[in-house]
Amino acid sequence: MSYLFLSYWTVLVAELIGDRSIYTVASLAMRFQPRWVFCGIAAAFCGKMLVAVWCGRLLSELSPLWTGAISAVTFLASAACIWWHRETPDAGVPGKPPARPPSTNAVWVAFFSVFFAEWADLGQISAAALVMRFHAPGPVWLGGSLALCTKGGLAIVLGLSLRERFPRRLVRIVSASSCLLLALVSLYSLGQ
Repeated sequence: MSYLFLSYWTVLVAELIGDRSIYTVASLAMRFQPRWVFCGIAAAFCGKMLVAVWCGRLLSELSPLWTGAISAVTFLASAACIWWHRETPDAGVPGKPPARPPSTNAVWVAFFSVFFAEWADLGQISAAALVMRFHAPGPVWLGGSLALCTKGGLAIVLGLSLRERFPRRLVRIVSASSCLLLALVSLYSLGQ
């Protein structure tokens, strides 16, 4: 149990300090139904943490060129999905939910936006180091996954608070622009 708490705290702190996916999740929450966004990001976070636990040593050796390129493409695709997502007729009213149930496409957009971006980040490297040190992959995976989901939940709350204060059109522009900006940051990091 102590490994679970240790990995939860370590990954949460690493993710809150040095991670950009929190902005992606907030942008997605501004645009889509939060429950679908959470389903997508939870699956992505659990998958990324599983890879970190199983392949930790390989992750730490990934070329920054590859991780930056994959992140840039993922953020660009996310910006496109956010921009071209169809609105329901009364979804333009801030704080008012759409009239019909949302499409589960939001789950896939959220999953791919998080799963394919920012590999070998501080959270994954921390989890890999904990597994190598303590040889407890199960508790480290669970603690790390819970930490990532906590971070995602905080980002969703941020996105929802912004969504309630601004018109949908502005939210769509800001969300897509945020993902586009993250793509540019990823591309810039390729040259470094």
